[in-house]
Amino acid sequence: MMFPFEETEEETQEENLYIPREYGINFETGQLSGKMVEGYDALLVWAWLALRTPRYRYYIYSEDYGQEYENLVGKSYSEELTDSELERMTEECLTENPYITGIENFTCTKDEEKVTVSFRMITEFGDGEVNTDV
Repeated sequence: MMFPFEETEEETQEENLYIPREYGINFETGQLSGKMVEGYDALLVWAWLALRTPRYRYYIYSEDYGQEYENLVGKSYSEELTDSELERMTEECLTENPYITGIENFTCTKDEEKVTVSFRMITEFGDGEVNTDV
């Protein structure tokens, strides 16, 4: 029984970690899979969508959401500068999510019609390899 004059230690509440949830996506087709995914898989969906959304284009998204790859199109930058900018833009895009802490082992593969970026995504729910066309 607690009395109002009794000194008690402050109760510490465990901080409940929010587990991200998203609608699953088939990354090959871009279609919804019909399933809910959680944790790292949800972060993959979030990253896939963010890397395909141009920043500042759609009013529904905040100014912090999306990527700025279009700023590199048509420029005559060196390959080293372009690769460096792609890495910076990718990391800036993804680390807007509080559960994604960074990327590493970033590489670019240029084809005639597309650029594929590959990297290791570091998250609070685990790490994994990501490959995507930009």
